[in-house]
This record gives sequence, C-alpha cells and structure tokens, in this order.
Amino acid sequence: MTDVLRRGRASLAFGFFAQGVAFALLVTRIPAIQDRYGVSDALLPVFLAAVPVLAGVGSVLSERLVRRVRPSRLLRWSQPVVLLALLGVGTGDRVALLAVALAVFGLAVGALDASMNMLGVSLQRAYGRSIMLGFHAAYSLGGILGASLAWAGAHWDLALWVSYLPVVVVLVPAALVGSRWYVDGGGGAAAEEAETGGGAGGAEAGVGGGIGFRVLLPLCLVMTFAYIGDSTVSNWSAKYLQDVLGSSEQLATVPYNVYMVTTLVGRAVGDFGVRRFGAVAVVRCGAVVAAVGFAVVAGAPGAWTGMLGFTLLGLGLCVLVPQTFAAAGRLAERDGRPGASDAAVARLNVFNYVGFLIGSPLVGALGGAWSYRGAMLVPMVLVLVTVVYARSFGDRPDRYGGGHERPRTADVGRGSNGL
Repeated sequence: MTDVLRRGRASLAFGFFAQGVAFALLVTRIPAIQDRYGVSDALLPVFLAAVPVLAGVGSVLSERLVRRVRPSRLLRWSQPVVLLALLGVGTGDRVALLAVALAVFGLAVGALDASMNMLGVSLQRAYGRSIMLGFHAAYSLGGILGASLAWAGAHWDLALWVSYLPVVVVLVPAALVGSRWYVDGGGGAAAEEAETGGGAGGAEAGVGGGIGFRVLLPLCLVMTFAYIGDSTVSNWSAKYLQDVLGSSEQLATVPYNVYMVTTLVGRAVGDFGVRRFGAVAVVRCGAVVAAVGFAVVAGAPGAWTGMLGFTLLGLGLCVLVPQTFAAAGRLAERDGRPGASDAAVARLNVFNYVGFLIGSPLVGALGGAWSYRGAMLVPMVLVLVTVVYARSFGDRPDRYGGGHERPRTADVGRGSNGL
C-alpha cells in the first residue's frame, strides 16, 4: 500500500464522517425546523419526501457528471454545498427559503453519496480486500455525533443556526483540505495524477456507459429492502416502543441510539468478517440477524425485549448497504469498460432513496389499517429475500469476497480506466 492510498482512505473516511454529522443534524431537528418556519403537519411530509426525491435526481445527474469530471472533484465540491445548505436551513426565516435550502441539500446529497461510494469502491479495488464497511462505520460515527449535538441543541433550546454554524465552520474547511488527498480509480499512476491535477481528466474517465440495469437488479432490490428496514427503525422505533410496548417517553428515545451504536460496531468489525468468510456469507448472516430482529420486535412482550430486537436490527442491517455498493463495483469490473463502476454505483445509489421513501409510509399505513406488530413483519420478509439474492455478492470472491488470493501488483497500480 502506498502513502497515496493510505491518505486517500483516511480523507475519504473523514468525508463519510462529515456527511453522517450533517445528515443527523438535519433529520433529528425536524420538529425545531417545523416550528421555526411554521410548517403545518399536512405540509411537512411534502418537504420530507422532497429531499430523498431530489437526492435521487442528484445521484442520476452524478452518473453523467463523472463522464466529464473525476468523482473526487464531484465529492470535493458537493460536500461543502451540503454543509452550507444545512446552515441555510438553520438561518432562513421564510418557507420559500426553507424549500430552496432543502432542494439544494437534496441534490447535493445525491451527488455526495454517489461520489463517496464511487471512491470507496475504487479504493477497495486498489487495496484488494474489503474496506468498504469501514467507510460506512465512519458515517455511523458521524451520525452518532450529529445526533448528540442535536440533542444538546434541543436540550439547551438553542436556535438552529447556533447549533449548525460551529459544525459548518469546522467541517467545511476540514473537508476541503482533506479533499486534496482523494484518490480516483484505485491508486498508482492515476492516483498520482489525481493528486497533482494531471492526467487525462474526466473525459477519459467517462468513456464507458456502464452495466445494464438487469444485471444490477438484484443489488437494487437488496438496497431498497435494506433502506426500508433502516427507515422503519428511524421513523417508528420510538412510537412503537411507547405506543405498542408501553414504555416511557424517555425510554422510547433509546432504541434508535442503540441501533446507531450497534450499526457502528457491526460496520467496524464487518470488513474482517468479509475477509475471513466472504461477502456472501456476511450478507446472508446480516439478513438473517435483521429478520430475527424484526421478529423479536413484532412479538416483544415488553419494552426491554423490543430493545433487544432493535439491537439485532443494527447488527444485521449494517452490513447490507456497504456490501451492495462493493458488489456493484465487482460486477462493473467484470464488465471491463471505463466508467462502468462509477455508473453502477450512481444507479444503485438511487435505490437508497427509493427504500427510504417507501419504508416509513408503508409501515405507517399498515400500522393504521392493521397493527404495528403486523407491520413489522413486512420489512422482516423483505430483508429475508436478501438471503436469496446473496449469491449476487459473490462475483469473483477470490479477490474481494474474503478468499485467499492476494491482489496482484498490477491490479493495485491500475488507474480509473483499468477496471
């Protein structure tokens, strides 16, 4: 491993961390945002749905943009835009300004998520071993910090801009400095060119089209199901514990924090599991653990048993999304065309937001029409379907899925066009 790759890995991990902080600060202060702008309960879902919809648009646009510019440049400039849009949410005073800030945030988040995972996939290819879960562990760590800062802001009744401004002032320059060491295409000569600004540029990086949607479909479904599960926990864990399992209001805030912590722990150790047992085994194990978690939540007799279920959900769901991006990169490598990996990641990233949009309304509708216990069985079944699709994660497992073949020196030295 060269110093270029090590610096690239550390700087990208910081990018994931910063994004986790920003996103958590937005979603955990929604009640304060609603109060600041006087958004009605009827209008609030429209604003909340607009962010993932526009993020999907941003992800689609990023697929086209990386045909002309390097993913590192897209990430370098989209991350400050996300942070500044977050500050805009906290400083505006009219609904129109909120709409503009959230629109910018959504579009930039789509480009940011796509480009971060593009670089993560290419760095994993250069390392020749699983490192993707580590990047998402940094995101989870950022989410925990962001949620903690949001709790402090709510506890001390701080204005939104007071909570957001110090974070933006620290993270924007740090992200810009760290972006100097982003690595495109997996290191070697391409990495050095990216570091010095040389090379063929984005035009060459985007010559190829990308693999077909039909090949990506199993991974798209897994991504959707994983985010349906994640959004179920994010949006319904507190209500479920309080209204269904009879917990106190204070205890009802704990499951999501437990879920975030176990997600961090699972991702922190998950790369070792992939290297030892392979991606297919890790994905299957994660899906089964998550399904058991949903089953425990659905049948829990009390709050503490329900918390056990949410703990299992964090440990199970946490491995699915990073490994789905990694599997898309492996499928694109088999395709062999320049730009195929970046296009595959951008297309797959759209289904992140599809799952987020479907999950919460689906559980809410089923809970209202049937029961919330029964509603928890739906994401359980969807996550179990991942077990069937797990074989899609095993393309060329000898190199990235935990086998014993070491990466060849020539592979580590390839640039972005050496898929």
